[in-house]
This record gives sequence, structure tokens and C-alpha cells, in this order.
Amino acid sequence: MAAYGRPSLRDLFDESPTPHIAHPPRSHHRDFYLATDGSYRDSAGGLGAVIETRDGERVARIAVPNRAPDNNVAEYRALHLGLDVLAARAPPDAHVGLLIDHDDLAANVNATLLAHREPSFEPAHPVSVPTATGLHWRGIRARLNGFDAIRAARIPSDRNPAHPLANAPDQYAHVNREPERCVLPEQPTDTDSQVPPPSRSDRHRASD
Repeated sequence: MAAYGRPSLRDLFDESPTPHIAHPPRSHHRDFYLATDGSYRDSAGGLGAVIETRDGERVARIAVPNRAPDNNVAEYRALHLGLDVLAARAPPDAHVGLLIDHDDLAANVNATLLAHREPSFEPAHPVSVPTATGLHWRGIRARLNGFDAIRAARIPSDRNPAHPLANAPDQYAHVNREPERCVLPEQPTDTDSQVPPPSRSDRHRASD
């Protein structure tokens, strides 16, 4: 269960598995959290994103219509959009936690990060991106390399706060008119340092 009073995106990130990457104690010191989702329907679809600081301050919400060829491509487009917005609001030395409800995308992100920072690492999950994604994966990789530390957590779709934004972008169009904010999180204190949950502490491979 999430700790009482803690920001929702941070709670979700701390509770969720991060494919290929273990949670060291410093995981609790992400500066920003980005949740994204993409939806696909024959008639319409959408992209959604929510950004918060570790203190729970909302930085941005996005809900835009999008016609992707399938749900997989929609998920990649949503992450690319969210990372573009975050890059415009956060400093390059930021530590970022991504919250994604798409198994392969979360695994691809973390495998790519490990391969970039540890060239000898051979992930059990080979990176394979849908062809129809086009240049969005290239854009995602460029954004991933633009932050000091970043990793992706796999969250359930029904707990993803970006899910309703992506599935009903017309109903949530008002979030795009929220004032632009560039909020920096407060510096962590000693009481902010925590031992990772038991499900994280017994993993052997760790990397930011």
C-alpha cells in the first residue's frame, strides 16, 4: 500500500516493478515523475500525460486527440509527447521516473538505458520497436539521453492517471489550458531517505 500523504505518481513509481533495473534506495529521490498513455480506436484515439514533482506539485497535464495506426504506436507517441513537455520544464540534471502501462515499452526504455550506459550489458529483453512507430522511438531515445538519470516503471492501466486523458481527450481538453508551470522540487531531507520495499531490496542488478 502507498504511504499516507505521499504524492500519487511517486507512490505508483515506488510500488511498481522497473523492468531490468532494481530499485536502490535513491529511487525515492526522483525529481520528476511522468505518467503517459496512448489510446487507439477506429473512430478516434488520444494521448495523455501527467507530470509531477516528487513533492506532488503538478507540472503539467496533457490530453490531445491522435489517430495512431494501433495501440502500440499510440503508447510510443504518448511517451514522446510527455518527454518533450518534460524536457521543456525540467533541468537536464533531473532524475526522472516514468510510469508506463505498456509492458514492451517500459522494458524497451530500460533496456535501452542500460545498453547506452553499460555497453557490455545484454538485456534478456531484446529491444524491438513497431515499424509504424516511425521516428518517435528515435525522439524518445534522444530525450532519455537528455536527463541525468531516468528509468521506467510498469504500472497497471487502471491505476495510470494518464489513462482517462488519453481515452477521452475531448472531455479533458480543458487540462491543456492550465497555466504553464516550471516547478522545481524541494531538496530532499534526511527523513526523505528510505530503505526500498522488500520486493526491491533482493534484486541484484541496479542502475540509474
